[in-house]
Amino acid sequence: MSDGGKIVAIKGYALARNEPLRVAISGRSGCGNTTVSRLLAETLGINFINFTFRSLSAELGLPLGEILERAKIDFSYDRMVDTRQVELAMESSCVLGSRLAIWMLAAADLKVYLTASEDVRARRILSREGGTLEDIRSFTAMRDAEDTRRYRELYNIDNTDFSIADLTVDTETRSPEAIVLLILERLVERGFVVRE
Repeated sequence: MSDGGKIVAIKGYALARNEPLRVAISGRSGCGNTTVSRLLAETLGINFINFTFRSLSAELGLPLGEILERAKIDFSYDRMVDTRQVELAMESSCVLGSRLAIWMLAAADLKVYLTASEDVRARRILSREGGTLEDIRSFTAMRDAEDTRRYRELYNIDNTDFSIADLTVDTETRSPEAIVLLILERLVERGFVVRE
């Protein structure tokens, strides 16, 4: 559990089967997607996959700024990132944490969607990145709208409809550890994980 503000892996859970386990976790910026995904992967001792434009820039040997500029007018960069995430996820047991994970990883054994209000999300982003709350709120609203437009245009995915998720968790009043415990218990119920 938390150790002076630091999040540490939860003890007492292990994979129940020899075949790969794949968990997809999605949520908008500030919902705790990366934190929860990383903690779940560490707890189960499996890979955490969060392949981003930064990762693509390293793979292609291009500056991140150049990738981001190109991506504004060329959707092939989004497709490269999304395709690479799924390829990595299919290699072994993993937790794939990304905004589109629950839609893109059809082979996921469990699909989890994290939610939080715009205000809570903005405050979390502010604490991690700084700035002003109004600027963060404005940028986050613009980014949400842009993501929705782009995903619809790219893949015909409506990211405001997360009804395909097996588990939806409101993260506003729960710690990352509490959220991971909810996910672990769902995995235990489905026979993918055992309590040690």
